Amino acid sequence: MKLNYYKDTDSLYIDLSSKPSAESREISEGIVLDYDADGNLVGIDIDNASRKIDLKEVILNKIPAEVEALSV
Repeated sequence: MKLNYYKDTDSLYIDLSSKPSAESREISEGIVLDYDADGNLVGIDIDNASRKIDLKEVILNKIPAEVEALSV
C-alpha cells in the first residue's frame, strides 16, 4: 500500500494494489474508489484532502510488514 499526496492539487491517492484501475466510482463528493477488472478495490482518491482528513500525522498500528519512511 502506498499513500501519495499531491500538494498542487491537494489530493491524496491511496494505492492498495499494483493492478491497474478499470473502473472508478465516486462514493461521496471528491472521494473516488478505483476497481480492477475483477471488481477488486485497488485505490482511493480523495480530492481536497487537507479539508477532509488530518494530513499532519499518519499512525500505523499493528502492520505486519516493514515500514519504509520517506521524507519530503
